[in-house]
Amino acid sequence: MKKATLMLLVFLILGCASTKEAFKGLLGVSVKILEEKRAEAKILVLNYDYFTCLHKVLDKLKKNNCYIYKKTQDLIAFYLSEENTTPVGIFFSELDKQKTKLEISSPSSSAKENIFNLLSNL
Repeated sequence: MKKATLMLLVFLILGCASTKEAFKGLLGVSVKILEEKRAEAKILVLNYDYFTCLHKVLDKLKKNNCYIYKKTQDLIAFYLSEENTTPVGIFFSELDKQKTKLEISSPSSSAKENIFNLLSNL
């Protein structure tokens, strides 16, 4: 019995990707749906270098009370607010030294549109 419990514990800790992703989903920090919806993302190109663009976007999201739950080098994942937990992700790609492409991804088309409009005037 101890051996089976130990094996189950090891599997859950090390587990497969789907187990980890399911756990992240339960915690509300999964970006899987954002990655899946990336093909349907709204595209916005801003005339800023990557670093400046990233910080301007972060500032704008914070000013609008968005709840950021994951930030990596090429992704900001957030909820529209602490109350509205519609997930939105912004994928960043440097096009050249003064242009950065944003891909705004969400399962909600209205959330994508709202964030697109919010960031369009940066």
